[in-house]
Amino acid sequence: MNTEVAGGTVKERLAGHPSDRLFSYNYEQLIACGEGRMHGPHFPPLPVPPMLMFDEITKIDPVGGAHEKGYLEARLTVRPDLWFFGCHFKFDPVMPGCLGLDALWQLLGFYLGWRGAQGRGRALGAKEVKFTGQILPENKEVIYKVEMQRVKTAPLYMGIGDGEVIADGKKLYDVKGLKVGVMPVES
Repeated sequence: MNTEVAGGTVKERLAGHPSDRLFSYNYEQLIACGEGRMHGPHFPPLPVPPMLMFDEITKIDPVGGAHEKGYLEARLTVRPDLWFFGCHFKFDPVMPGCLGLDALWQLLGFYLGWRGAQGRGRALGAKEVKFTGQILPENKEVIYKVEMQRVKTAPLYMGIGDGEVIADGKKLYDVKGLKVGVMPVES
């Protein structure tokens, strides 16, 4: 990989990033992350099921997006037996909007660890959230997208980005100013 981008080649832009990183992750790898078995003991873990909100991370482009700070995509296969449909709501099943938002925070936090942050990832907020639809049991696939705006490495590792949640090709959530921090692990 030696593609020219603004600011140098991708290889040059990745200098200083851990070299053992992949550009996509399957379900088993995401579970390993949640169980603390990925990239060392201080890699920010993902939640484990049922709170892990995607089946795979399909794309990590560290120089992608309009700001060239990173572009991420993850996918969830929707099944009528997903845990939240049985309780939210009993006769009107819909994925809670907060779970789609949490999926974006999970993806952004994973990216910070991918870039080298160590510690505990925590959602810090979002500037603006718009819901224009809902995820239902009859949907087939949800795509989560995050376009990074900024990554800070000191004094706290923090990422800020914009996100989208798309179900079966239709954008349902538009989120501006997603913010995740990685808190150092205290000894």
